[in-house]
Order: sequence, then C-alpha cells, then structure tokens
Amino acid sequence: MTIDSLEELAKSLDLTIKIQMREVFGLKFFRIVVARITNNSVKIFGEIKGWTFPNKNGLQLDTLRILSNSPEYVSELIWATTMAWALEQTNCENARLLAIYDEDGYSKKLVRYFRLIGFRVIKEVGSSPSDLLLRLIWGGAGTLMKGDCKKIMSKLEKKFKNLNFIYPA
Repeated sequence: MTIDSLEELAKSLDLTIKIQMREVFGLKFFRIVVARITNNSVKIFGEIKGWTFPNKNGLQLDTLRILSNSPEYVSELIWATTMAWALEQTNCENARLLAIYDEDGYSKKLVRYFRLIGFRVIKEVGSSPSDLLLRLIWGGAGTLMKGDCKKIMSKLEKKFKNLNFIYPA
C-alpha cells in the first residue's frame, strides 16, 4: 500500500487523509489526520503525531487520538498511512512509542492495543536514572514499545485485502 492508494481507499469510505510535515535541523515533525470534510465543516476522527530523525529506528510516535464514535477503519487508516509515510518519505524502518502510565490503568489497554497493531514491549520506563533521557523525550513513565513498519504495514494490507478494499495487483 502506498500513500496514494490509502488516500483512494479513504475517499471510497467518504474520508480524507491529510499529512502535515515540517523539517527542522534534520528532524521531521508530522501529523496525520483522518477526517470527513463536508461543505462547511471538517470533522477529525483520528490523528497521530510524531517525529523522525534520519535513522532506521527514527520514527517516534507521540500522540494518538481516535474518537470513539469514529467511522469504521479510521484506526487502520491512521496506522497504515503512518507506516506508508515513514517507508516512502524517510529511511525509518522501525517505530517507537510510549504507552504512558496513568492513574486509571488505561496504559494496560494501550499496551494490548499496540500489541495488536504489531508493536512489542522493549522496556518499562520508570524512575531509575537510566530512564531519565527517555522520560524527557516522552514526557513521562510508561511502557516503551517498538514496531517494524513493514510488518505492521503487511498486517494491515492483509486486513484490507480480506475486506476486499485492496485487490492484489
């Protein structure tokens, strides 16, 4: 799947994908949004933000938000577009994220969700001195996870093909 094919898929679902990116000192800061655009309004159903640095492990995912009343496949479109963008527009092959600890225990649900997407646990980031840099980067403690962009993309391609959204070439 490419960004172009994902944009066509989104269009067939009456959705729009927008990618915003700015580069500063070799870092690429990005925001990917899945929305529905009507005559006078834009309704954002999901977004992901992050940054990259020029390294195969450079994709860093920071903020993910998907509304609970979103149309079907918004989550899949967000993830597929993120992986396609990383693979097409950067030299990143792996993504990292932090499921931040919270008082409600929601981070355990996030870890399960990210595992379903294709991420694996690297380590628990806590209060040890060796975690200080990671806490500064991510803004808190939590479960640090890593995913292979190609494997995540392949998993999503299979799902879309099984739903007859994407036909084999």
